[in-house]
Amino acid sequence: MITQPPPQPLRLVVDLNRCQSYGQCVYAAPTVFRFHGEESLEYDYAPGDGVRREVERAAAACPVQAITLSGATEPAPVAPVACGDDR
Repeated sequence: MITQPPPQPLRLVVDLNRCQSYGQCVYAAPTVFRFHGEESLEYDYAPGDGVRREVERAAAACPVQAITLSGATEPAPVAPVACGDDR
């Protein structure tokens, strides 16, 4: 019988310079991401395994791909960047 190793603990980093405060992560994983004030994003950098799917969805939903995950079970999609995009 072949067994898969347990998933690595989830770690996340948000590039706050890239983040544009769209809030898609807050909607996808409200127990992990939240706004402090109007635009300051706060997040749990080591959320529990029980919210893994929500965090992965939050990373995938980020319009500017500012969320990086390690220990994720599914890779976040790569968004194409147009030449001359000043974001």
